[in-house]
Amino acid sequence: MSFHTLGRLVVVVGVIMALVWVILVLRFFSPEEFGRLKDIVSIIQSGVTVVAIVAGGIIAAAKLELFRDFEPHLTVSHTINYRPIGDSYVHIDVTATLHNSSRVKVELREGIFRLQEIVPVLDDQELEERLAAREVISNDPSFVQWPAIGEFSCNWGNYNLVVEPGQVVRETVEFIISKEIKTVVVRSIFHNLTPSAGSPQGWRTTTVYDMMDEPAN
Repeated sequence: MSFHTLGRLVVVVGVIMALVWVILVLRFFSPEEFGRLKDIVSIIQSGVTVVAIVAGGIIAAAKLELFRDFEPHLTVSHTINYRPIGDSYVHIDVTATLHNSSRVKVELREGIFRLQEIVPVLDDQELEERLAAREVISNDPSFVQWPAIGEFSCNWGNYNLVVEPGQVVRETVEFIISKEIKTVVVRSIFHNLTPSAGSPQGWRTTTVYDMMDEPAN
């Protein structure tokens, strides 16, 4: 049951209790029944007060989204560096920073890093074909099938990688690519595939990186 439905139900119950109170007042309002009426009114008043307090708490929790603090939230960001190796190759390292901003731990079973080439493109015709094929390849129209030049998978198996509330964890992978490549896109996704998680959860990020500045030392 949603918060909105529960709130409406509480309001209906409160209205019904108020009507019952009015009926009782009209029925028992006489000197002989004054003592009994007083007890009944006190009971109804206490019940209405409890219902009002509970309803107010539920509505406040729903509006402030307090229960969202107990859902896992993981922020993923990239730090990328590169340096030349000889005359033909470049060493590139990618560090994914995982920040758990929720109040519950996040258990990760697998992490995937994918490196794809954007520049150079062989010719305009090839680029047009990739752009035209993106809606066929993926439901996301922003997705472009850039050539994959490297992929690395971190599989923590049954032990999982546990990121505690407020904790920051960093995972670094390395690639060797051709010096001719000037722009790459780095995609990383981290999965929680444990049975206790219910449906699989995933957190991802994408970074486009130009290797046209001064390389790292």
